[in-house]
Amino acid sequence: MPTSVRPSPEIEQRLEDLAWKTGRSKAQHLPDFVERGLEDLEDYYLAAEVQERIRLGEESVVSAENFWYGLDSMTNTERGSLAGRPEERG
Repeated sequence: MPTSVRPSPEIEQRLEDLAWKTGRSKAQHLPDFVERGLEDLEDYYLAAEVQERIRLGEESVVSAENFWYGLDSMTNTERGSLAGRPEERG
């Protein structure tokens, strides 16, 4: 499905500068921009949905201490870092 995009003059200049610096055409960069921008928007809206579910009490939250518990042995993290039981730190 062909789609037309009309960037602002500032964006157009940035795109031209990038094309010149990389030796790639503006058209070669556009699919990357669309894909990355779409991924960012999807992440943003997913996070907003989860945040709303948390606010409504429909989603639970794990504390940082519980999240990191036990990961130190899997990642070889030094004792005293964020990983490990809270009582082991210090």
